[in-house]
Amino acid sequence: MNEQDAAFFRSLEERRTRALVEQQMDVIEALHAPDYELVTPAGRVMTRADYLAAIEQAPFYTAWDIGEMKCRLAANTAILRYQATLRFPSGRELHCWHTDLYERREGRWQAVWSQATERRDVAR
Repeated sequence: MNEQDAAFFRSLEERRTRALVEQQMDVIEALHAPDYELVTPAGRVMTRADYLAAIEQAPFYTAWDIGEMKCRLAANTAILRYQATLRFPSGRELHCWHTDLYERREGRWQAVWSQATERRDVAR
């Protein structure tokens, strides 16, 4: 992947996560495919409908800080992996590995799968 592609996907992921924090539902709906699924650090699978409903109902995240990102690109698929620090309204802070699978559908990139894995080796 060249630098231009890597910058594009980092920007796309920053836009998606900022929308999640700021509850920008129009952006969230556009960037998450209809069959999107999130696997949470606890191992729960959330469908797009469940995830969007939870975000729309009340603030779900208060911050999402993205670390160095690695990207892989093949045809109409991109995989992003990075360390992140997520903050929640409860005050909880989660350090995790975050992996996202994007697919290009009808000319636009959408998140299809996300998985967060808690890093317990990081001081809290």
